[in-house]
Amino acid sequence: MAREPLRLLRATARRARASAVSPLRRFRHPLRPHATPAHPQDARDAWDARDALGALDPAARPRPLVRAAGLAAVTMLGAWIGLLVVGSVHIPVGPMDTRMALRPSLTGGTKINVAPLGALELDSHHAPLRLDVDVDRLDPVRAEALVDHPERLSGLQDEVAGDVAHGTLDLALRSCVAVVFGATALGLAVYRRPRRALAAGGLALTLLGASGTAVYATWNPQSVLEPRYSGLLSSAPSVVGNARSIVTEFDVYQRELARLVTNVTQLYEATSTLPAYQPDPTTMRVLHISDVHLNPAAWHIVESLVQQYKIDVIIDTGDTMDHGTPAENGFLDPVSDLGAPYVWVRGNHDSAATQRYIARRKGVHVVDDAKVISVEGLRIAGIGDPQFTPDRSVAASGDPAEHRAGRQLADALRARKAAGDPVDIALAHNPVAARKTDGTVPLALTGHVHHRRTEVLPGGTRLMTEGSTGGSGLRAVDDGDPDKVQASVLYLDRDTHRLQAWDEIDLGGLGLAKAEVSRHLPAHP
Repeated sequence: MAREPLRLLRATARRARASAVSPLRRFRHPLRPHATPAHPQDARDAWDARDALGALDPAARPRPLVRAAGLAAVTMLGAWIGLLVVGSVHIPVGPMDTRMALRPSLTGGTKINVAPLGALELDSHHAPLRLDVDVDRLDPVRAEALVDHPERLSGLQDEVAGDVAHGTLDLALRSCVAVVFGATALGLAVYRRPRRALAAGGLALTLLGASGTAVYATWNPQSVLEPRYSGLLSSAPSVVGNARSIVTEFDVYQRELARLVTNVTQLYEATSTLPAYQPDPTTMRVLHISDVHLNPAAWHIVESLVQQYKIDVIIDTGDTMDHGTPAENGFLDPVSDLGAPYVWVRGNHDSAATQRYIARRKGVHVVDDAKVISVEGLRIAGIGDPQFTPDRSVAASGDPAEHRAGRQLADALRARKAAGDPVDIALAHNPVAARKTDGTVPLALTGHVHHRRTEVLPGGTRLMTEGSTGGSGLRAVDDGDPDKVQASVLYLDRDTHRLQAWDEIDLGGLGLAKAEVSRHLPAHP
C-alpha cells in the first residue's frame, strides 16, 4: 500500500512531461522505441495521456479521408504526366505513319487528326481516357512498294487491321508503364516514403485497368458512321450524313484504290508520249479553277498544283461558295496563302457579300463590270454573274440576263481593242455570257457547267470551260459516282500572252482515288 502513492506521483510527472512536448511531435512519433514505457501500467498511462491530448487537439488526430484524397490526387497527376511524356507510340498503318496516344478525358471517345483538313471525333467509348490518332505522313517507300506490286492491295485491308491491333497492344503496354512510373515517381517526390510511392503506383495501375474495362464495356463500333468534324471540315456538315454510305460501300472504294495504282503507273508511262512541247523558264503558267463549291479539300489541291507547276497566276471563274452566306466567308481565308496572285470573278452561287469579303483578302484581284486589271503583265477583264440563284426570293432571269452581261463585257473589250490596248483574257462564270465575247479577245475562261469543254468560236476566240475543282462540292458523295476534281494549267507566251499549250488535270472525286494528266496543243501554237 505504501507504494501506491509513489506510483501515482510518477504517473503524474510523466503526464506533465508529456504535455510539455510538442503535440505535433508526439503525434508524428507515437511509438518511438526509446519512448515506450517498460512497465505495462506505464504504457497504459502513456496511452491515457495521448487520448487526453487528442481530445484537446482534434487537429492532431489522423484524417483518413484527407489522406486518401491526397493520394488519389497525386496518383492521377503522376499518371497524367507519365502519359504525356512516354504514353504514345509511333506505328505504321499500311503506307501511313501514325502516332497513337491515350489522354485523360471526361467524355472519352476517339479523335483522329488528319492534316491539313482538320480532325474528326468518334463517340467510340465512354471512359476517362481518349484515344488520339495523328496521321503524320505517307511513307514514300511503302507507297512505292504498293505501286510496284499491285497484287498487295488485295491484302491491304488485313494488313491495316493487323497494324492497328499491334499498335493498340503496344500502346496499352506502354500506357501501363507510363502511368505506374509517373504516379510512383511523383508519390516518392511528395511523400518521400517508398510505401506511399508504391501505393500511388498500384492505385494508378488499378485506375487504368478500370478505365480499360469501361472502354471495353462501352465500345461502340458503329460510332464511325456518325463522326463529328472540326477544323476546315467543320464547314462541311453534310459529309456526316454521307459518311454512312462511304462505310457501307467500302468495297467499292477499295476497288477504286486498285485503279489508282494503274493510273499512276500509266501517268508515268504517258509522260514520254506527251506532245513535244517543253515550256521554258520564261513561259507564263496560269492555273484555271472553277466551281469549288465550299469543298475545303480544293485549297490543298490548288496549293499543291501551284508549287508543282510553279504557277504565276490563279484564275477562279466563280461559284467558290455554295449559298453565299456571311457564315461561309471564313472559307475564303486560305486564298491569300496559295502562293500566287488570285484573280476571281463572281458566280451564281457567290453573293455580293462574298465578293466584298474576298476583295479584302491579300493578293486577290476581283474582276467585275467589264473593268480591266493587269496581273503579272496579263490584261484581264470580266463580269460577275448577274444572277444569284441560292436566293429563292428572287426569280432567276435565265439566259437573257447572261446575254445582257455578255454584251456589256464584249462592248468593253471591243472598245479596248479599237483603242490599241487589247485584253488578253476575258472571264465570265456562265459560258452563255462568255460566248458574246467572240472576236474581241483571244481567250475566254468560264465554268458553271461542272464539266470541261474547249472550243474555238467562229470569230476566233478560244472558249475554255473548266470543270469543278471542288468535285461539285461535298454533295458529290450523294450518289454512287462522285464527280472528278478538275483544273487546267495554261502555258502562255510571256511576250505575246498567246496560249501555247495546256494540261488538263483530273483527280478522282470524293471517295475515289485516281489521277490523270493530259497535254494539249492549239492548232496554231
